[in-house]
Amino acid sequence: MDALKIIAADSVKEQAPQFSVGDTVRVSVNIREGDRERIQQFEGTVIARKGSGVAETFTVRRVSYGVGVERVFPLHSPNVKEVAIVRKGRVRRAKLYYLRDRVGKAAKVKEQLR
Repeated sequence: MDALKIIAADSVKEQAPQFSVGDTVRVSVNIREGDRERIQQFEGTVIARKGSGVAETFTVRRVSYGVGVERVFPLHSPNVKEVAIVRKGRVRRAKLYYLRDRVGKAAKVKEQLR
């Protein structure tokens, strides 16, 4: 193994959260403000997952005060404390970028019945 793979293997989380595109998740992010730290929650729909290994990221979208907000989180970052699944979504696409053009009820993802 080369040096980059050895370093990357140390950074990968052992218990990576199991979620997929279309799920509504609540991401707990560590926010550093000066010398203080706090946990901030970001809840929304997962519209994309990309990359692999230590470089894997996922994009979460929510509508806040009528404005669409998207954040990209590195899956294996130490600042991402927890990814909790609020509800499972039933989708037929790997990327849900079409939700950006929809408003109101049309932007909802159907729930997957277990």
